[in-house]
Amino acid sequence: MPLPGSSQVKRSTLRQQIADALCDEVLSGRLPAGRQFTVKEMAEQYGVSATPVREALIDLCSQGLLDVEEHRGFRVHEFTLDDFRAMLEARALIVEGMFRRSADQVLASISPEALASVRRRADEAERAARLGDLDILIGYDLRFWRELTGLVGNPYVSDFLQRVRVQCWVFTVPHLRRVPDLSGRLWAAHGELTDAVTRADAAAAERIISEYNAHALALIEELAGCAGASAGSPPVDGRVDEPVDGPAGGPVGGPAGGSDDG
Repeated sequence: MPLPGSSQVKRSTLRQQIADALCDEVLSGRLPAGRQFTVKEMAEQYGVSATPVREALIDLCSQGLLDVEEHRGFRVHEFTLDDFRAMLEARALIVEGMFRRSADQVLASISPEALASVRRRADEAERAARLGDLDILIGYDLRFWRELTGLVGNPYVSDFLQRVRVQCWVFTVPHLRRVPDLSGRLWAAHGELTDAVTRADAAAAERIISEYNAHALALIEELAGCAGASAGSPPVDGRVDEPVDGPAGGPVGGPAGGSDDG
């Protein structure tokens, strides 16, 4: 005999599974910005009823990834370069607030098991970044940041930062996909940041993150400018940037991992 409420649990689980799958599609670029679709279309694609699909789509709207179009369904949200700049500012403010805690508080919150898991995520993310493997990087990067912020922050801060990081990846992925070889161009200092957090060295951690955000913006401004020029339209901010080789550092925080363990 089913337990009371078991059907609701199953529906909720399906709703989350669909939301995670759709988030992965958006993060990977398989559902590109501006793409329109209906509940019926997605329900048929996943072979499920319309109700959990509609609920999942509404969840993604609340995360800023989709827009509701009256009488037409849903559309993948189109972020701008100005949005990205604002996202980086928000990320910086969130992290700055996290590291205001004292060193004793930070160290007391870190268990050996949690730290070992963060280091594994850091190693995998760094490896993918150095190889320029975007699909692998996004998933591990999101997992890394969620677990890292879990060491020094609170769950509300962690969830908000994760939302911003996902949005950053959604904006940057199309630009990064245009680069034939990303090896050496993506941020790969996950281990260095983990070491700074482990030492409770807030100054070092904030420096690393500041450098990371600066490189992210420079790289994406370059790629967005080149993309605009190649399309025959004025580049971003009206500038024509000379091609440069970015240092081993990288873009945003960040798919393929909308589910990213949570």
